[in-house]
Amino acid sequence: MEEKKPHNRHKKQQDAPGGRFSWTSLIYLLLLVGLAYMWFNSGSSDPIKKEWIDLKGTLLVSGDVAKVEYVRNERKADIYLEKEVLASYKNQFGGKEPKGGPHFYFLVSDNFDAETEFEAILEQLPADKHFKLVITEHKSYLGILEWLLFPLMLIVFWILMSRPMRNMGGGGGGIFNVGKSQAKLYETAGNVKVTFKDVAGLEEAKVEVMEIVDFLKNSKRYTALGGKIPKGALLVGPPGTGKTLLAKAVAGEANVPFFSISGSDFVEMFVGVGASRVRDLFRQAKEKAPCIVFIDEIDAVGRARSKNGGFSSNDERENTLNQLLTEMDGFGSNSGVIILAATNRADILDKALMRAGRFDRQIHVELPELKERLEIFKVHLNNIKLEEGFQMEFLAKQTPGFSGADIANVCNEAALIAARHNKKVVERQDFLDAIDRIVGGLERKSKIITQEEKNTIAHHEAGHATVSWLLPNANPLLKVTIIPRGQSLGAAWYLPEERQLTTTEQMMDEMAATIGGRVAEEIVNGRISTGALSDLEKLTKQAYAMVTYFGMSSKVGNLSYYDSTGRSEMSFNRPYSEKTAELIDSEVKKLIEKAHETATRVLTENREGFEKLAALLLEKEVIFSEDLEEIFGQRKGGKDPNRL
Repeated sequence: MEEKKPHNRHKKQQDAPGGRFSWTSLIYLLLLVGLAYMWFNSGSSDPIKKEWIDLKGTLLVSGDVAKVEYVRNERKADIYLEKEVLASYKNQFGGKEPKGGPHFYFLVSDNFDAETEFEAILEQLPADKHFKLVITEHKSYLGILEWLLFPLMLIVFWILMSRPMRNMGGGGGGIFNVGKSQAKLYETAGNVKVTFKDVAGLEEAKVEVMEIVDFLKNSKRYTALGGKIPKGALLVGPPGTGKTLLAKAVAGEANVPFFSISGSDFVEMFVGVGASRVRDLFRQAKEKAPCIVFIDEIDAVGRARSKNGGFSSNDERENTLNQLLTEMDGFGSNSGVIILAATNRADILDKALMRAGRFDRQIHVELPELKERLEIFKVHLNNIKLEEGFQMEFLAKQTPGFSGADIANVCNEAALIAARHNKKVVERQDFLDAIDRIVGGLERKSKIITQEEKNTIAHHEAGHATVSWLLPNANPLLKVTIIPRGQSLGAAWYLPEERQLTTTEQMMDEMAATIGGRVAEEIVNGRISTGALSDLEKLTKQAYAMVTYFGMSSKVGNLSYYDSTGRSEMSFNRPYSEKTAELIDSEVKKLIEKAHETATRVLTENREGFEKLAALLLEKEVIFSEDLEEIFGQRKGGKDPNRL
């Protein structure tokens, strides 16, 4: 019985599509019928027209005629020849022997008496030369079809246009409903299973959003003091931090109708469709008020309108935005309709959309800190079988800079890795492997690397590890490996200190640790390789940021050319002169040279420990912070990021 179940299920899956009517199959069937008809009738020749006066004294009395079919109401007669004489008529048919029939035809007037005329001809012929005479009348439906054809075409066209047009974005109602709102409506909280209990961390953001939900539930408590319900709230933050999840929690908590739509659902290829969908959305929202409307990825429709109309504007998108602005805070009233929106590109939104009265609140949803990551892990580890004594605090420490989505991915990857090794529970090492795979990529142990290259990689990574461990302001090392992962031949994992401000000294130590791999190659091999490409890219960007953004150069001064609006990306001109550009380049080179000198000094003074670390890497391929502590001693300076 167990073996038959998959077979039966598979059979149902195959049979299910066959039961549905397909217009495409019908069209193909009609084409095949038409082709078959053309094929079977391709051998017949077109009949040749003759006159009755010529035929009655020649062909009809020659004995070559097999049948004459006379249609009375059409006043037309078709003549079929005997098969034996077809070859003798080739000249009349263009040199080809005629096949099938009819071969000739003639037309007569209304006063033609078929019985009399054909009877006279048959009397002249001997009995063995008589042809078969058929007199009939055709019932013609041509007139009726001419009346019905055009209405039928209109009906068919209407049916086809009313069907869902998947390739043209017509929505579920077809092309005639293309201007209707695509928002999903959740009437009751039971339709959405996510609540605020499922949203770990984000305490400040939850307070702001919960106040909106509480306003809808207990509005009298606020209006009694003269307060007004907020028009809207904008959730801003990096991808994966839980903006959409927070909106789902609002839908699950609020006992009011909840509309959910994406910003891209407003944008359409048809002119005026976006504005029409906005009007229809707010019309439905007014009918359901009080209610909440959630617009995900609002930057798809709310991008700042261009001042240069002929260069980069999109009239359809701007019309949609104009309609959205009008509906949110225009002449009409939308009392009881609260707008929630989410974006990770708040810098490109139109200023009119961001003003008070439209989005009264901007709720920043940032990357989780240590304690928040611990709460997120607790949520995602509820359904995962963990080994006894598992410490979630350890995972929170190992994942700085991870978003909520990244943490969910870590938990899922760890469960998959444990299942791949046939384990009954998920262990600590499975989580470490999952973090390594997400950060560095999949291990590529089969990659062919020569011993000389492996030695260079080991010293390169040992250089990073040594400098970062010995400089007090650099990020503390967690793990070093020379096993290729993804596109890299080796990697080092750090635990960056979770700080809001960074000093010049801290950035210089980080730059020295970054260039430590290149310096290690210079010291050991006396030459450099291409393995430091990503290090140099990171180093250069950081140095230019120090000079042009953070004002950390004494010669350039306290100037910042950073553009928070993002509009400088579209500009072809730099905001400084050529002379200043030369000065910036000079200062950047000095910063990199200073970092190079610092790394060289550290590695030279600790050459013995550096070489010992490289040898240990060649032996074990993977080393941890405990190994560095054994070689260089306890790390001095800097704040311990592992403390809760």
